[in-house]
Amino acid sequence: MNVSKPLLIGLALLLAPVLSFGQPQDYATFSTNDESNNIQVFKSTSPSVVNITNARLVRSFYSLNPQEVPQGTGTGFIWDKEGHIVTNYHVVQQADRVLVTLQDGSTYDAQPVGLDPSRDLSVLKIDAPGVDLTPIVPGDSDLLEVGRKVIAIGNPFGLDTTMTVGVVSALGREIDSVNRRKIRDVIQTDAAINPGNSGGPLLNSLGQLVGVNTAIYSPSGASSGIGFAIPVNTVKDVVPELIQFGRVQTPILGITRVPQPDYYRQLWGIEGVIVLDTVEGSDPDRLGMRGLSRATRGRILLGDVIVAIDGEAVRNEDDLASIIEQRQPGDTVQVRTVRDNRLHEYEVELLAPPNQ
Repeated sequence: MNVSKPLLIGLALLLAPVLSFGQPQDYATFSTNDESNNIQVFKSTSPSVVNITNARLVRSFYSLNPQEVPQGTGTGFIWDKEGHIVTNYHVVQQADRVLVTLQDGSTYDAQPVGLDPSRDLSVLKIDAPGVDLTPIVPGDSDLLEVGRKVIAIGNPFGLDTTMTVGVVSALGREIDSVNRRKIRDVIQTDAAINPGNSGGPLLNSLGQLVGVNTAIYSPSGASSGIGFAIPVNTVKDVVPELIQFGRVQTPILGITRVPQPDYYRQLWGIEGVIVLDTVEGSDPDRLGMRGLSRATRGRILLGDVIVAIDGEAVRNEDDLASIIEQRQPGDTVQVRTVRDNRLHEYEVELLAPPNQ
């Protein structure tokens, strides 16, 4: 049977996809663009990720000799060539000894350099002479958008150097820190974060640090698709101060505040920060701001209640701290208070925190 040349060409074109589909692909060299990106980020960033072990000294009932008992494990990452390690505050909280294990398996004792429980951040330092440490590359969390891919690397359940992938689920969240302060502008992600991931890096598609994984929202304690990370722009502000001073250099207003403020706000039916007393020699003291006083029959009299700083509303101590943290010692702020049902204005120069 004679078959025309055009017909043969047409049949060949129709059969080509079938023939090529039947040929096995080389999986060793094949990867999707997303897989290639994940592999590249993991290989370039995992040397910066460390395992952190928290141990406490516990005295046995049967022995007077204290014994070292592991408290748990977490994750951290190398900040610089000098050996500074960044992790969560709650990872090393109450630790008597902290061990840092690098990706090559070498382990070092770590010394605390600075702690910031209000933002759940801490800086440790290891002495690793001759080791070529690989610092992480900070990114810019302000560039994140909902839907952007993010990658978490950490040590969940003690399984070191584990990678999970997800997206930014939401921005601008608030979570409670260890000392009940609000951590603001938190990143929410569906990248699986489990116990042990705390303190580890959240990365963008370039392998840049965009957040520090700090918490999960889960009744079971395991990943349920909602994890939270402290934005890297907060980390970049806090870590240099922790390295230099051991704590964040938040200025002080020159007042003392009442203990259990929520109870007294509810008792008096007010909003704002209740001034307990003023610091001697400070602007509030010099300008006549008043704290609590006691009447002749023992009744407590309310003094100034701070309701605004530089026009920003102050409803509680968390609002006040968030505003003051954005200023520097020596800055001047306009403080508005209510006393005896009247508004009062004070121009107050912020003081440097006392040395500790």
